[in-house]
Amino acid sequence: MNPTVPESGSTTAPRRSESGGGPIAAVTNPSAGTTQSSRDDVLDVLNELLEAERAGARVAMDTAREMPPSALSNLVQDIHKDEVRWCSMLMRTIKGLQGTPSSATGAFWGKAMAIPDLEQRLSFLNRGQAWVVRRLTALMPKIQDAQVRANLAEMLEAHHKNIERVDARTSIVPSAGPG
Repeated sequence: MNPTVPESGSTTAPRRSESGGGPIAAVTNPSAGTTQSSRDDVLDVLNELLEAERAGARVAMDTAREMPPSALSNLVQDIHKDEVRWCSMLMRTIKGLQGTPSSATGAFWGKAMAIPDLEQRLSFLNRGQAWVVRRLTALMPKIQDAQVRANLAEMLEAHHKNIERVDARTSIVPSAGPG
């Protein structure tokens, strides 16, 4: 198990469509001979992302609670709001594709919260954001529905911006003073 990569929890809810059918064209290209398993694979990735976003939201919320009010705590709160937004979008997308959204929280939350140093935890959170970027980048070519693809592209861009903002945090972290 790689501690730098968020993983989905072992208590994941069923991810397959209950109906067995659904709008396969929304997630795959039927003319290319895709199958139900392709649709299920996309739903699996969307649920994996949902679990990771839920974990990221909890990490950001719990971390912000540990911080005194500052520009850095405001940044962490912004990331929390962003993660919650993407959880909602992913749940709507999964339901729209006749799948069942997972209710699990990814193992990333426990791993991140085990890091007592806030700087190191924020770096770990950023690695989780980068993991989401890689998963989205791999997923998007499999999505044919323009609205779903646009939503995922917006999520991808937001994660890029959050990574940049956390990387730039050295300019907003209070210094320890002369030393």
